[in-house]
Amino acid sequence: MSKIISQETFDDVVQENVVEFAMSPSEAKEETIKQFEAQGINLVNIIKDLAINPDTGKPVINETVAKIQKHINEKNEDKAQLTELLAILDQECKKSLAHRVLAGKLGAHDALVQLLEQTLAVEPLETELLCKCLQAVNSLTHKQPDLYDPKAMGVVLQLLALENQLEVTCLTLQWLQKACIMHEMNRQSIMASNAVKAMKPLLVKANPRLLRELTAVLRFLVLDDDIRVEFGCAHEHARQIANEMLLELVELLPAYEDANVLADLMLTLGTLAVRQELCTVIDDAGGLKIIFDIMRNNLNEERLNREALKLLRALAGHDAVKAHIVQQGVAPIIKQLIETHQTNENILTAALACITTLTLRVKEHSAAFFETGIAEIIVEALRQHPKNKILQRNGAWAIRNMVSRSRDQCDTWLSFGVEDLLNAAMVEHPSVAQDIKAALRDLGCNVQLREEWTGTAEKKIAA
Repeated sequence: MSKIISQETFDDVVQENVVEFAMSPSEAKEETIKQFEAQGINLVNIIKDLAINPDTGKPVINETVAKIQKHINEKNEDKAQLTELLAILDQECKKSLAHRVLAGKLGAHDALVQLLEQTLAVEPLETELLCKCLQAVNSLTHKQPDLYDPKAMGVVLQLLALENQLEVTCLTLQWLQKACIMHEMNRQSIMASNAVKAMKPLLVKANPRLLRELTAVLRFLVLDDDIRVEFGCAHEHARQIANEMLLELVELLPAYEDANVLADLMLTLGTLAVRQELCTVIDDAGGLKIIFDIMRNNLNEERLNREALKLLRALAGHDAVKAHIVQQGVAPIIKQLIETHQTNENILTAALACITTLTLRVKEHSAAFFETGIAEIIVEALRQHPKNKILQRNGAWAIRNMVSRSRDQCDTWLSFGVEDLLNAAMVEHPSVAQDIKAALRDLGCNVQLREEWTGTAEKKIAA
């Protein structure tokens, strides 16, 4: 079993080499590594690339955290020095997760939260210092959400209550985002607090950057990515947020022309529309017409249209809303999208998935799409991207759903050479062979169905 040492022991030897033997930081670290490896010590747990102060031999991150803590405890009035220390801590934390973990162990999070509390208590508000502190705490919390605690939650609520502080509010929302990722308990504590109600007034402020940060928080609150928790509350969180903000989010769609803002709004709406009554709210608010207008006006925007297609697919989970989507003219828009983006696999994959959902078990919907002449466009998309498994699978799904209740379409599909394309895709992508066979079967093609397992009855079943 190999021997290991602590980070403190390693740092002490580096410091000794710098101070006692007048080595440069790089020489001191190199010599220290050689010393310990010669003794058979495994240094896998040691951060070897810490920045070292050439005067004292101590790691810069250790000194910086200690100086910030001292500054807070002594209530030092030198704001310039404090701002400089926060900038150094921010840069050190951005280097790697190991640096952030070390800073957390040194007490950096508690120090920054205490500093935020002190700064908020001072009038007039020192915005620059507040921003520097929030930048540092954002860097520290990145991929390290365990640091976020109830004390931090209290500070966040105070920060969200500030008015006319765009930079501070955006940095606070980024802090919430980092606290949510891969941490179910943080998400639950945020939802249990007054945070959602505190964020709601931010929706009315016509600022694209603020809106994008806010919608990101809403989406992160409904994640289910914490493997430490058996059951998350993503669905319940989505319901609560939707009841509070869904209508306002729909009403914001016509207010923006920026494609990225619109894409974020649609992504957020699709994330929150987890129940039938919520799909109805979007429909009743005129959301479908707004979405169609946005798609028509931004046919060349990849991300925007991809999110719009995902949103329509989510809304189609409600049968009545699905009928409204088709009746209000989505078929020509999707056909135009596929024509415009024949070389874009992401758009094609999303469009075919949307057609699959909208035509499922509804003959009239299949006819609405077929009448636009979309069959030839879909076949051409499959022909252009034979190596993309998901696109081929989604194409097979779309074809199967369109012809399963409308066998009169089969001859048209076959005339475009779809049978050969599907057979080739089945050979190329055996993992989705069953999906492709279903499309070939409903097209009336010859399909070899193989019985996967045959059982033998112990007792003969009477006729």
